[in-house]
Amino acid sequence: MADVSALSAELKDFFRRTSLPRQVRLGVANQKISVRELELPMIEDEREQAAAVRFQAAEAVAMPLDEAVLDYQVIGESRTAEGSPRLRVVVVAAQEGMINALVEAVRGAGLKPVGIDLNAFAVVRALAPAEPDVEGPARAYVHLGGVPNLALAAGSSCVFTRALSVAEDPEAYAASLGEQIRLSIDYYRVQPDARFVEEIVISGPVSAQPGLAESLAQTAGLPVTVAEPLGGMSASSLPPGEEPQLYTVATGLALGEAAA
Repeated sequence: MADVSALSAELKDFFRRTSLPRQVRLGVANQKISVRELELPMIEDEREQAAAVRFQAAEAVAMPLDEAVLDYQVIGESRTAEGSPRLRVVVVAAQEGMINALVEAVRGAGLKPVGIDLNAFAVVRALAPAEPDVEGPARAYVHLGGVPNLALAAGSSCVFTRALSVAEDPEAYAASLGEQIRLSIDYYRVQPDARFVEEIVISGPVSAQPGLAESLAQTAGLPVTVAEPLGGMSASSLPPGEEPQLYTVATGLALGEAAA
């Protein structure tokens, strides 16, 4: 984060002009985050389970763990070829300096952070079918607002995410984005136990751009649909004149708070 003080000032000014609560959930999306799906032996003891996750994450996560904030969630079970049960977990690692700077900026604005989540998880939470992880194909959710963000989810479980780097030139944007999506899905496909990806779902302010879905489908080689911005929630609760496409991530963060 370039300027913590400047962000604090902007947040303080924004909340001064609104009646929003001072307790906030933070969504993050950048290149300093790594998400991986791992398999573990069936370990019931929470301390032993956490130690096993950290041990495997040391090889799977592309950053030094002594410089990272690490968390994980059990998303299901699988079986080896011999029939032995295994735990499936999703591990998230974020650079500690980035998280600390964000929290410092929020607290400097007089706000109280009550949770930190990934934008990718929030998008999946808002848009994916409300079903547990299933042994079926995955979907790619691509949110086009701020930092373009891709999340691959099986059912409602996010198993992979990546911030995308795309061209700023409007004429090259669609082609660059489609290529980044294709490369990200190809990278995921070579991972152990990767799911078949059946479609791409786009959301965010840019998603309704005419012809974008068709262009992405041609470049990425998969069907592309434009999501209902708030998933199953009604847009009637938004202030008059507000574009629902701006609130997909906020909806997912709120759903995460409700489930916490």
